[in-house]
Formats: sequence, structure tokens, C-alpha cells
Amino acid sequence: MTTSTRGAQAPAVLVLEDGRTFRGRAYGAVGETFGEAVFSTGMTGYQETLTDPSYDRQIVVATAPQIGNTGWNDEDDESSRIWVSGYVVRDPARIPSNWRAKRSLDDELVAQGVVGISGIDTRALTRHLRERGSMRAGVFSGEALAPEAELLARVQAQPHMKGASLYEEVATKEAYVVPAIGEKRFTVAAVDLGIKGMTPHRMAERGIEVHVLPATASVDDVYAVNPDGVFFSNGPGDPATADGPVALMTAVLERKTPLFGICFGNQILGRALGFGTYKLKYGHRGINQPVQDRTTGKVEVTAHNHGFAVDAPLDKVSETPFGRAEVSHVCLNDNVVEGLQLLDQPAFSVQYHPEAAAGPHDAAYLFDRFVSLLEAERA
Repeated sequence: MTTSTRGAQAPAVLVLEDGRTFRGRAYGAVGETFGEAVFSTGMTGYQETLTDPSYDRQIVVATAPQIGNTGWNDEDDESSRIWVSGYVVRDPARIPSNWRAKRSLDDELVAQGVVGISGIDTRALTRHLRERGSMRAGVFSGEALAPEAELLARVQAQPHMKGASLYEEVATKEAYVVPAIGEKRFTVAAVDLGIKGMTPHRMAERGIEVHVLPATASVDDVYAVNPDGVFFSNGPGDPATADGPVALMTAVLERKTPLFGICFGNQILGRALGFGTYKLKYGHRGINQPVQDRTTGKVEVTAHNHGFAVDAPLDKVSETPFGRAEVSHVCLNDNVVEGLQLLDQPAFSVQYHPEAAAGPHDAAYLFDRFVSLLEAERA
């Protein structure tokens, strides 16, 4: 339940499933909301974060102390709406100051009915989530306020993120085309599991016509567009539930079509190759994560948003139903698998976001690597 009433001075409370509470002021809409509490370390790009479908059913905690300085514009959305369940900030900007701003962040949260909370110690909250792990939470304000024991019971009645199947909730229902910018060189079928708008744009910049297909697309739907390559996007939820996309990717691998996956797509590739997946304690979310490309030895600062990871060996080449595979990228903070590649056919994936909206552009070369696969296959 939410209302679109502005609640800047109304009391609000954030309740975690382990009983920890944080009291502050309502920010955005007034009401109640539930989700998995996670923190994002990005100091910029809150608009892209809020509209990233991978944040479906998550309450995002901004670790940057002040949020909202640049307001909200009509160009930087990564999808058609805000997907986060709730937003937690310490010090919201009173007045946005940016020549592109059309309205304030607070205005947009109210307009879209997103319940948030401000004025809490986000540093203490982030430390708690690092130590205890991401967990279910609720934000309550206005008429939703009640005794803490009752609010805690509401939170503990919510479903866990582990086992959640969410990708169909956020994916497009109808196929659409993003045309190539300039001369068309290739056609790619992109399976939308929660795709960000910048991803097909990055491919279009390289002369690729992108046919974005629903998450429920069949192998016949994919090959009906006569693709030179196939792409599997980012998305929310537990990859262990994504049997349909895994079956589709398996069919693509059997045809040896050039393949590229990002984030959820990396986890789908991992499952198709026979690896397991698991839930991270608190995930990787932000635009400052160090990753090493093991094929070149270079270190990239990268944009992440994932709470699950692939369980694949770092120290050896693995035999899979589609030939040899290896871990191509690894996170330097915790050795989490950040990329996979097949050695005997044209397929690779990364766990992070090379489209980098917002974020650093160190990983933009991955789109060029995909183009190289398409060129080699055509040759």
C-alpha cells in the first residue's frame, strides 16, 4: 500500500527482518513498502539506478550521503519506470541544481508512488547489512505506522529474494527493434530479462540492429529475426528459477551462434554450462568495483548490480557440454566470478554492466569483443 502524498516532514521508520530499526522522515510517497534491503555505493547515477529493472523488489540504500542534487530529467531513465521497492537516503537535496533537471527526485518518487525514508544514519545501516547480509525490510510512514512488533511481523511475512522468479515481471511483453546507428552491420536477438535501455544503444552505436524479445521468447522466435548473434540481458531475482532462459540459451549454444550475456545473462550461461549459482551475502552494487580481465591482465573499475553469482572454478579450465570453459573475469575484492567464456565456440558473458549508465567506461570494450565474434563468424 502506498499513497502519492508528499511526506518530507512526516515520521517514517525502516524495519529490518532481524528487528533493527531506523527512524527518520518520509521521502517520496507516504505509505508502506517491502523488499530486500541492499546498499549501492555509487556516488552518481541515482536515476539510472532507480530505473534499472534489476532492482525489482529491492529497497536501495544510497551510501553517498547527499542524493537528489541533479534532480530528475527525461533522458536518463534505463526503463519506463522506477523499479526499486523503496529508497533510503541520508540527506536529500532541498533544491536540485542541474540544467537538464525537469523536476526534483522527491517529485518523481511521489509521482511514481515510491515510498522512501531520509534522515537516517545510512553508514550504520550499510555496516549492518555488510555484517549481517542483505535482508527483508519494510519502510513505513503515515497511516502505515504501527507498533514495531507489528511492523516487524509484516516484514517477516514477506518472501525471500532467494527462490524469487522476477525476470518475467520486468521484461517487455512485446518485441521491439532498436535500429543501428549509421550503417547496419549485424542483427542481434536480445532476450530481455530486465534489459537496461543503454545496452541496445551501445550495440546500435556499433552498427547492430537489435531485436529485443520477451523473456518468454522461444528458440523459433529468436531465429525468426535471422540473427548474427544472440544477447541475454541483466535482470532481477534468483537465476536458479530461470529454467526457461537456460533452456533457450542451451538451444543457442547447440547452434553455435555467437552469444553474449550480461549480469543475469552471465548466470544463465553458467547454468547452461553446468555450473551452479548462489546468493552473495550482500552483493555487489555500485559503480566502483574492481574487476580483472584475466585474458589481458588489465584491471577495470566497473558498474555492478547483482546479488547472485556463478559457482565456477577459478583455477582451471572446465569441461562442459559445449566444450572447454574458463572464468574470464574475477572481482578483486572477493574473488567472485565476474565473467565466463567458452574456448571452443563463440560465447562469453560478464557479471557486471559494461554499458555503464551511470558509471565508468573501462568495460566498453566488451561490446567490441562481441562485434569481433560476429565478424569472425561471418568471415
